Amino acid sequence: MISFNYETEFELPNENEIEKWLSEVIVSESKKEGDINYIFCDDEYLHEINVKYLDHDTLTDIISFDYSIGNELHGDIFVSIERVADNAKDFNVSFDEELKRVLAHGILHFAGYKDKSEADELKMRSKEDEKIAMFHVKQ
Repeated sequence: MISFNYETEFELPNENEIEKWLSEVIVSESKKEGDINYIFCDDEYLHEINVKYLDHDTLTDIISFDYSIGNELHGDIFVSIERVADNAKDFNVSFDEELKRVLAHGILHFAGYKDKSEADELKMRSKEDEKIAMFHVKQ
């Protein structure tokens, strides 16, 4: 089950559509949907998590904690809405598209994709594009 939690004023305007799309993303990777929690927050909230749990004193758009068991995806995905908005401007894309990229990114990490090396990052970007396109087809 995919759930959305809010630690900021932001709320998804289309939770049901996003939830259905994310379920399709999981199936498209030949995985099973477990309990996945998205927590939308601000920079300060996510920075505290980054320092406390990962010992990284930096701002980031997403932190995912993977509790997957075998083929069944489980985890918590924290998303800084402020970072998503700034990144959308930096990358010259809409907020909506950047948000979808980040939402898919968390699932892709749970599905086994990495982004630490340049090659892994290219593969991750390609997969993100593929998953965003899945949403656009439904529109």
